[in-house]
Amino acid sequence: MRSSIFTTSCIAFAFVSSVAKAQLPEKIGGLISVDRNAAALAKQESPHSALSSIIDKESVFYVPSAVNAYNYLNNRPNIADVMSWEPNFALLSKSQDFGITSGKIQFQKVGAVQRNGQYIIIWKRNKKGEWKVDLRAEVENYGKQDAKELIYIEPDDSWYLKHRSKVRLQQREDIIMSNDELFSKVLKADNQAAYKEFLADDVRFYFPWQEEMEGKNNVLNFLKKNRIEIVTEPLKVGRAYSGELAYSLGTATVYDNDKAIKFNYIRVWELKDDFQWRVALEMLFER
Repeated sequence: MRSSIFTTSCIAFAFVSSVAKAQLPEKIGGLISVDRNAAALAKQESPHSALSSIIDKESVFYVPSAVNAYNYLNNRPNIADVMSWEPNFALLSKSQDFGITSGKIQFQKVGAVQRNGQYIIIWKRNKKGEWKVDLRAEVENYGKQDAKELIYIEPDDSWYLKHRSKVRLQQREDIIMSNDELFSKVLKADNQAAYKEFLADDVRFYFPWQEEMEGKNNVLNFLKKNRIEIVTEPLKVGRAYSGELAYSLGTATVYDNDKAIKFNYIRVWELKDDFQWRVALEMLFER
């Protein structure tokens, strides 16, 4: 159920709120607060301190190539002196071990112009119940679009199958890989058909130097108008323990005006009510 107004009658159902600063529901509110608190720390102390506060030794940053975030930050990278961001989209699994936040970001080096973009963080919850970055990536744009209101989906309390076997858990991830492989195969034959089939109707799409796109039709129109063809090769997947949210990532080649540009991609998958996997968010960024 998607709504722009929070009411007590919808607590038992998944819902969406567009009131960014209103009181957040307990489950997804905790995840959003972690992201917001890190953004506040970036302003109060430094971007380095903020990013260091939300990683562990397995976290991955795309900068733009994938690096171990712990080693990267310990080596004191040449990151922005000022950085601010605000989530405008969030998802959380029923098992509350897997979450996504994304939104508008600004960053600046002293003496340089401010730069703008969109970020995505895929979060994991550790054994202490703390949210840590699984992977984080950014894509740059011109920052002409105002920040959008927060949209979030609070997971409901419905039952989900609690697998214990590592084999069964691996099989569940294999399903995501198979879906991404099929998506990639269809892309090679027909980009429009592939995106029409695999994107959710309310998908969010992040592409370099483009403002955040919302909605399948807007994505299809953008790709067609700009004669962009995308070919992807999946490398890795991850899936929530409760099973209804997942991600895939890999490499891509983007053909734009007869130029072949090397990209990475991240896709967030959501199991819809019709029991079909659809892409809820896709980000493409140059390697």
